[in-house]
Amino acid sequence: MAMKKILITTDFSDNAWNAIFTALKIYAEVDCHFYLLHAYEPTPLNLMGSKSQQRLGVIYDSLSKYSVQELDEVLSYLKINHKNPKHQFTTLSKPGNLEDSAASFLNTNDVDLMIMGTQGATGAKEVFLGSNTVKVLNLIKNTPILVVPTGYNFQSLKSVLFATDFSATFRKNLFNPIIELAKLWNTNIEVVHVAIEFNLNEYQEAHKEVLKERLSEFDLKFTNIPFEVNISKSIDMYTEDKDASFLSILRHQHTFWEKVIGEAVVKKIAFHSQIPVLFLPR
Repeated sequence: MAMKKILITTDFSDNAWNAIFTALKIYAEVDCHFYLLHAYEPTPLNLMGSKSQQRLGVIYDSLSKYSVQELDEVLSYLKINHKNPKHQFTTLSKPGNLEDSAASFLNTNDVDLMIMGTQGATGAKEVFLGSNTVKVLNLIKNTPILVVPTGYNFQSLKSVLFATDFSATFRKNLFNPIIELAKLWNTNIEVVHVAIEFNLNEYQEAHKEVLKERLSEFDLKFTNIPFEVNISKSIDMYTEDKDASFLSILRHQHTFWEKVIGEAVVKKIAFHSQIPVLFLPR
């Protein structure tokens, strides 16, 4: 198996560290090249009254120094405390916003997966802290993205849930990231259908058959989950072993849920899921 390339974003918070540790544990037995990306840009507060180019240069210079210094610290910590010969690390310090920095790296490098932490959402903080995650999810469509919630403590993977309403077709290699995880951890795949009612039309039935075919090497379990409050809440209420489950979801299918339930599903799930969410590419 070729070396896996994984991009992990960091802002040096506990939350970002947790995403790094989760990645290292998931792929402990896999040859991986981890790219640790920190994107920096001045806050509006930094920029107040600094209209001159020279002042702007000074701000960027100090942000750049801080970024490189912090990334070096992350690297030296990992070298001392994470002695896994299968893993290698490269740090990336980029001026600009996170979503553009990540997108430009992904456009020029053959990356298998992107991993980021998300700050749990509370009120106004949700808008501010979570905006990065949502911007990345909105911009980056062709790479699987694993979002790890704050405080999630990964030890082992016991179940991978795939949430769907069967309204979309399942293209050929769509499930590769899930299949790989399930094989790596010798776990089952459970297909969960969150809905207000569960009668499938002929298209949904046909899509369900395709899904069975795509995942034919697994002993699939199909579960209907009644809709409660919102999609991620419904799934969280259902998930018993929160420290050993991942949720995976198709990027484009939330349009159906949004029409039916009027919920910004990607945003809600990115913020409120208590388990890591793997957003599969379109």
